[in-house]
Amino acid sequence: MKNWYPEEYSFHITVTAVGADDKPESCRKGHEVGDSYSCGYGCPGGFCSKSMAKLFPLMEAVRSGGDLANLLAGATRHRGEFYCADGVVKFRLEAVVGGKSMP
Repeated sequence: MKNWYPEEYSFHITVTAVGADDKPESCRKGHEVGDSYSCGYGCPGGFCSKSMAKLFPLMEAVRSGGDLANLLAGATRHRGEFYCADGVVKFRLEAVVGGKSMP
């Protein structure tokens, strides 16, 4: 498969908390605090597909010129935190445009 479309944004996703005790056993996928993932348009390898269902609309909002601050409490335009669909894992999402992190 060839990636012929030049993506303006890439995304970094970092696990910031897992359950009440930060034990990976609390997560069905085994995510651990500090795990990080990067992607452009698709799902990053090893990332929870159920959490991707929540992540993808956030990524699309950014790609469309939206502001994460309007979607996630405490977020800035290109950085915010969200919980997985099960409410166990907390992720930080950061949008990167042209190789440069944005506030």
